[in-house]
Amino acid sequence: MTVDPSQVACCGTYCGDCTWKAKTGCTGCKAAGGEMFWGECAVARCAISKGHAHCGLCGDLPCATLQAAFDHPEHGDNGERLANLQAWARGEQTYKRAF
Repeated sequence: MTVDPSQVACCGTYCGDCTWKAKTGCTGCKAAGGEMFWGECAVARCAISKGHAHCGLCGDLPCATLQAAFDHPEHGDNGERLANLQAWARGEQTYKRAF
């Protein structure tokens, strides 16, 4: 599927495909400055502080903060978000659904 760059989340999730977006009025991690409807996102805060559009552009990929998000029992995935970040860093406009 093709991505809208404005819907790319820092962690590798694609907000354009998020069911919570409409339910919560979420504007996305970048627009919200990392203050999400569910609380503060350490991944977004880090990426924003470094001036990165997403974590795929960081030389520390994957860092401990991002890995903790990937390993979270409720919000983890099977490597899709890391694959998305790597693809987006290469300029690809596709994504794998993480949830």
